[in-house]
Amino acid sequence: MEGIRSGNSGAPGPAAEGGRDKPLRSYKLYIAGKDVDGDGWVYTVSARSLLEDIFTSISLKRALEQDPDSEAAQHPYVVGRCAIAGDAAIDLASEAAAAAAPGWAAVPLERRMRLGSLFREELIRRQDEFIDMLVSEAHPVKLARWELSCLLQVYSEESIQWYRQRMHTEFDHAGRRLIVRRQPDGVVGFNPPQNAPAPSAALAVLALMAGNAVVVRAPRSIALSTMWILRDVVAPLLDEVGAPPGVLNAVCSNPKQTLDRWVESPLINDIFYIGGSQEGLRFQEQCVASGTKPILELAGNDGIIIWEGANLKYAAEAITESFYGSGQICMVPNYVLAHPAIADELIEEVKKQLRDVRPGYPEDEDVLLSPVRRSEKFFTLLNQSLENGSELISGGQRTELDGTPSETGVFLQPTVLRVNGLAGARKHDVVRHETFFPLLPIVVPEPGDNDELLDSFIEFVNSNEYGLRNSLWARSAKVINAFVQRVTNGGLLKINDSHIGFLPYLPSHGGTGLTGGVYGEANYPMLKTSHIQGVSIARDVSPREAVFGSSNPTPSTPSS
Repeated sequence: MEGIRSGNSGAPGPAAEGGRDKPLRSYKLYIAGKDVDGDGWVYTVSARSLLEDIFTSISLKRALEQDPDSEAAQHPYVVGRCAIAGDAAIDLASEAAAAAAPGWAAVPLERRMRLGSLFREELIRRQDEFIDMLVSEAHPVKLARWELSCLLQVYSEESIQWYRQRMHTEFDHAGRRLIVRRQPDGVVGFNPPQNAPAPSAALAVLALMAGNAVVVRAPRSIALSTMWILRDVVAPLLDEVGAPPGVLNAVCSNPKQTLDRWVESPLINDIFYIGGSQEGLRFQEQCVASGTKPILELAGNDGIIIWEGANLKYAAEAITESFYGSGQICMVPNYVLAHPAIADELIEEVKKQLRDVRPGYPEDEDVLLSPVRRSEKFFTLLNQSLENGSELISGGQRTELDGTPSETGVFLQPTVLRVNGLAGARKHDVVRHETFFPLLPIVVPEPGDNDELLDSFIEFVNSNEYGLRNSLWARSAKVINAFVQRVTNGGLLKINDSHIGFLPYLPSHGGTGLTGGVYGEANYPMLKTSHIQGVSIARDVSPREAVFGSSNPTPSTPSS
């Protein structure tokens, strides 16, 4: 069970002697502070290979699926492998976390908070490696940097200070020391998504800072970056702050197999589930029935509202964020609501800026589109909307690597639809539901009185079944104030700003409705994986006096 480390201390896998430029990254399961053998291996083939030579890429994957120890692992397209966990290993990881949790919860909060600062420093030091890992898994390099920016804000000193304040506050009151604090829930299972597993798994550090032990499931189909960030980046930092073995456990495993075992296990307190809304809400019911806390990050159907007088150039920049990663990101805009007075001009500006959204190899600096492997639903949604009366503004075809339209292309053109009228807009599934494709409807209401339009815009946003992010572009203080005061949908509202950009203090994830389930709200994982507890420490206080004494309030003063 000797450690197998990658990055600075990467151990060669079976292909190390096959003429590779770099040794094969190889990760066993990580349980109770040790590298543990699994039941076979899954391999990661570089994203570039799928675009460069798809036949060879598919042949390699098939050969390795049939025989994980075959010579196919020596091919330079193969970039890494991860051990697979069976039932016994999944249960062993839960047991290790449960054994470690009490000792870690007893560690002073200040020492646990230090983990966040250390993690940020290590991400900055190893940012090139982080970006390379994501690029190898098909993330365009520009978006890999954006994903890194998320973590740098989540773990910024400003954000960490904000978390610290909410984890422990004290007051002096009537001869008592009063404490309002958050206590860790215990053991948290993390289920990151396939589209961004490593950045999502990195949120587990917040649960660790809260005092929890964690078990993270790396998706079998795309496990490498998740195992790298947990095993090579986070695990050594836990050693540095003196965390007991078992506080962090990482397994590559089947999702249903793992989630079923977690729900049934009395050792798992919370499950951080990232996935689709329908599956997530069913999973929520299972968790509640078993007494497990579900923390849901589900689909988004974000809206951008453009009011008259807005800076249309900047607004169009924010709208084109919808196509980043080919729309396969939950927090990109999914629909636009445009004031009728500026709709035509806005659409022309969007069409102009779409020229900069192009396909290509993920390591190319100018690339923003990602391959879309299964595009049947894209065309189903597009055709349904056109049949319902929408107008095709741009796109609508498959495309090759160089942007040439093609029936066999693995990319989809950025596609914009105009949907006229607000009342029937949600008859179009592209408006009502998350699409996860580069397919964006611009809804243009009928002209009317501005006060009535404002009311209808806000009602439309608030009646969205989903609720991740919303953003507004407007110059009018009246309109801005109305949105700030009256928009209740979503976990984040941004005004005249990037829709997908990250900021300190503000949440990076979380929302209402079909996005977060019945307990949905802005998601601060450090707070979501802990619970509030009140404490009173009295000095020479008579219990009888405390119950029957004067009811006059005594001012309280914060002491920390």
